[in-house]
Amino acid sequence: MKKILFIISLFTIAGLALACSTQDAKVVEDSAKPTLTATKVHSGPIRWMTWNEAIKANEKEKKKIFIDFYTNWCGWCKKMDNTTFANSEVAAYINENFYPVKFNAEQKQDIEFQGTVFKFRPGGRRGGVHMLAAELLNGRLGYPSYVYLTPEYERILISPGYKPANDMLRELKFVAEEHYTHMTWDAYRRKSE
Repeated sequence: MKKILFIISLFTIAGLALACSTQDAKVVEDSAKPTLTATKVHSGPIRWMTWNEAIKANEKEKKKIFIDFYTNWCGWCKKMDNTTFANSEVAAYINENFYPVKFNAEQKQDIEFQGTVFKFRPGGRRGGVHMLAAELLNGRLGYPSYVYLTPEYERILISPGYKPANDMLRELKFVAEEHYTHMTWDAYRRKSE
């Protein structure tokens, strides 16, 4: 009798595991499907720039800057790259409205900006942080994090954490459409839900 119960339990657990993994795979697959819109100018990947490339481009043509702060060890950063940033509607919106910067918050290269040289500072649990990342994130060093800047390099919004495509688009529109000039992000988010 114990053997029969054991075998039935094994089949039940195996069946549940298979059902759950199939359901999870479907959710991931569905969330990665691109959403097409009539206003899309560019479909495909985000045209990431370095910090210096974005600054040079902004000197020629003014545009807001979107910065994705990541680290090599950050699992949620990789998930953003593989899902949200791979979404064609998100990519098109970012490419059209921002200079998108991919910034490794632990990079060692010095960056000169507005008369200050920002360097990597060793220390902490993970080995250190680039001081431009620390400055733009206002010392809140969690990854992934996103910072939006005006064309004059004034910080509009610091936004931490993984975001599904729809949430990311809502945030991008809040900044690109300049809703931040007359309402807070929390008020806009509540209104647009």
